[in-house]
Amino acid sequence: MQEDSLENQDPRAVRSRTALRSALLQLLEEKALEQITVRDIVARAGIGYTTFFRHHPTKEALLEDIAAEQISALFQLSMPVMDARDVRSGAIALLSYVEQHRSIWSTLLTGGAASFIREEFLRQARAVADVRGQSDNLMPPDLGVILIVSSTLELIVWWLRQENPYSIERIAELLDCTVIRPVIEAGNRKGGQ
Repeated sequence: MQEDSLENQDPRAVRSRTALRSALLQLLEEKALEQITVRDIVARAGIGYTTFFRHHPTKEALLEDIAAEQISALFQLSMPVMDARDVRSGAIALLSYVEQHRSIWSTLLTGGAASFIREEFLRQARAVADVRGQSDNLMPPDLGVILIVSSTLELIVWWLRQENPYSIERIAELLDCTVIRPVIEAGNRKGGQ
């Protein structure tokens, strides 16, 4: 829901939006989105029921706002990786962002919103692939984008679930060697029809 610029600057509105986001993320650590009600969110946030609807029409809209911000940031880091000459540095930048926002990404990818996040990420990936268009290479651009995004998300989920997680550099190396380079190489090979 779009809010006018005066409301965006109102400290009470900012506090309410922050409390709602935090409450939903906490609840998603405990249960699936389908099990969470608006009343659960406002109770956890410590705000009034009607206040919720000043900011978001539904709990899904609140999740979309949280997810859109995080996916956009991650997407801006992950898509250049596909075109980069220094793929490893791009992967390190992407993974460093996830590490800096680990609690949010752990909740989004391994909590009750995981399927929603995956679908939104793939939706954005397909939009990028549509802009890239098709080629006569072995790997169609849309398939390359989908493979890189899907595999990157799976690797991040695995990494976030580890009790003793590998270093960012080690995960970047795995991402580079097992996902990104093979897809890029297939994308650069000419394919037969």
